[in-house]
Amino acid sequence: MSEISLRPALITKVLPDSIASEIGFEVGDRLVSINGTKPRDLIDYKFLCADEFLELEVLDVKGKIHQVEIEKDYDEDLGLEFETALFDGLIQCNNRCPFCFIDQQPPGKRESLYLKDDDYRLSFLYGSYLTLTNVTQKEWNRIEQMRLSPLYVSVHATEPEIRTRLLKNQRAGQILEQIKWFQKRRLQIHAQVVVCPGINDGIHLETTLRDLAKFHKGETPAVASVAVVPVGLTRFRPEEDELIPVTPEKAKEVISQVQKLQSELQKKTRKNCIWLADEWFLIAGEDLPSESHYEDYPQIDNGVGSIRLFLRKFEEAAKSLPSKVAPERRFTWVVGNAVEKAFQPILERLNKVKGLTVEMAAFPSEYWGQKITVTGLLTGEDLLFNLQGKDLGDGILLPSLMLKHGDTKFLDDRTVEEVADKLGVRIFPVNGIEGLIEGCVNNLE
Repeated sequence: MSEISLRPALITKVLPDSIASEIGFEVGDRLVSINGTKPRDLIDYKFLCADEFLELEVLDVKGKIHQVEIEKDYDEDLGLEFETALFDGLIQCNNRCPFCFIDQQPPGKRESLYLKDDDYRLSFLYGSYLTLTNVTQKEWNRIEQMRLSPLYVSVHATEPEIRTRLLKNQRAGQILEQIKWFQKRRLQIHAQVVVCPGINDGIHLETTLRDLAKFHKGETPAVASVAVVPVGLTRFRPEEDELIPVTPEKAKEVISQVQKLQSELQKKTRKNCIWLADEWFLIAGEDLPSESHYEDYPQIDNGVGSIRLFLRKFEEAAKSLPSKVAPERRFTWVVGNAVEKAFQPILERLNKVKGLTVEMAAFPSEYWGQKITVTGLLTGEDLLFNLQGKDLGDGILLPSLMLKHGDTKFLDDRTVEEVADKLGVRIFPVNGIEGLIEGCVNNLE
């Protein structure tokens, strides 16, 4: 475990009108213990705070220790937010997956871009994927005792030799036994399979998906869902990584293979647990499945159905669009070229508003060296490369998923301010559907 910080949990926000606010907690205070127990992470904190009577040990900004007693309703939140969800440090990855995005970045960027987490706690709290190769018996016991479910697991292959080859870790071959462990305890995982052509595709992909589908049964299936995702490669990856990009032909092959299996499983069990990421259809140049295909979007964060959901939410939100805006304005909406075709209906609807002109700038990432790029991977350098010297109207509508959360930095560490200055135009970061519509309607007013 990487000991990022062994100091008590740093409080970064005290919610107004909360218990913590009434007591007098301040930003910069540190939480040492709850009822005599030092919380390791946000999971411990939430579990310990569920009691009606709490005795807190707090270290204030001046270094003075305070004992605080609280009586509250069961499960009532204290109203504290912390610097990190992991008070005792990040459990880092011990694999050497050739397709790992962390290893496909250039050196010299901000430190957080190179942190390889493989932490079951972040998986439980935020849905990040882990491999289970570094979970100690103590942590397995904790997962069981605290019922930390579901977890999100990067499976990639169920055949021991194939998974070991992919993860470069001898412990990787235990995955089926680990899934049986979840099944026995009525705990769940959501699985991910990153398809690397020539390694875990074809018959190996068939074996993996059939193995995982066997665990999708009963009221609490051990495998709740499986996302099949194409490997993403950049020009910075190691030369000896033995990986090859997913071509349109390979994408069509995988779509056909998986859809055939989906149909077979539907006939047998009337359930589907295997899902293709939207990227397969974008790479293949094929239409996306209908919205009804995705059921309750169990793998939305893996890009399964995210475009269909985005389009539907836009249709609903577009009902609030005005018939005209004043003064007249023209914006450039930046997106990855992967979604250029899919987002045409949005572009057409926005341009029906009198006085509003939205032009789409859809391009791949020269920075990463990709021919097809999703919006979230575009960098400041990509904007400069593709937009320099062009008439961009009154400003750029920039999807905020291209930026570091809560900051104005792109993945290449360029800032919005820097890029706006070099392009000589205002940049308006927009968050989701609501942000896009608000950016079109309210900017310049």
